[in-house]
Amino acid sequence: MESWVRLNAQTQYKEKVVRAAQYACMVLSYSLQQSRTPADLHRTISELEKHLSLTRKLLRLGNSVEAVEAAKRSIHLSDGVLRLCLTISHLNRAMFFACDNVLWAAKTGVLSKLDQQKWSQRSFRYYLFSLILNLTRNVYELCLLMDRETRSRLSKSSSAPPTDPSSSPSSPAAFPLMAAGLQRHLGQAGTILYNNPPLLLDLLKNSCDVFIPLDRLGLYRTGPGFVGTCGLVSSILSILTVVYPWLKLKP
Repeated sequence: MESWVRLNAQTQYKEKVVRAAQYACMVLSYSLQQSRTPADLHRTISELEKHLSLTRKLLRLGNSVEAVEAAKRSIHLSDGVLRLCLTISHLNRAMFFACDNVLWAAKTGVLSKLDQQKWSQRSFRYYLFSLILNLTRNVYELCLLMDRETRSRLSKSSSAPPTDPSSSPSSPAAFPLMAAGLQRHLGQAGTILYNNPPLLLDLLKNSCDVFIPLDRLGLYRTGPGFVGTCGLVSSILSILTVVYPWLKLKP
């Protein structure tokens, strides 16, 4: 099992590069369609995109095993929220890859009678749920870091801040104070993300990826141009985490 996981990990970089090329073709195809270029060129780019998609599915054969192994590791995490989010996310990824493998078999003619639309929808549902859990994990870690920074700042203060009577909900100045507090929290979140590139990249990658299953499932239609751009950006971010391993969010 460990040997298979190591072998599968060696293909991840290739899969991410092919993924970036596929979504780049999607963006290019959309741009050509909007500019009314010759139909032959548009058809060639579309066919290339389909071949790249099939190649990705081939490179992802066996990824379910890696996802299950990741779930077995995350189930031992001490933090309950991280343990829940990561374990269920990995299990959903395993189901997503399994459906993807079935789709690859259907597209290559091995399972010619398979309902590809049904399995595609099933695959994207698992993918969407996994991304939602990943985003939940990102927000949770951001909140932990913000809370830690707030506690550290308060511990350095020798005295508690004075209570301002105008800060009560019934005061006319409550809304400006709430707006200032929100702006302060957003600024704090931005600073923390800037100082934690792995968390920032993972949050951006998951935020881009989530629009793909939302569009494919018909829950939030954005169009091929936007989906292709999101997929291309998330692919580039994924490649960065492979080239620079310290940018990968752990655990």
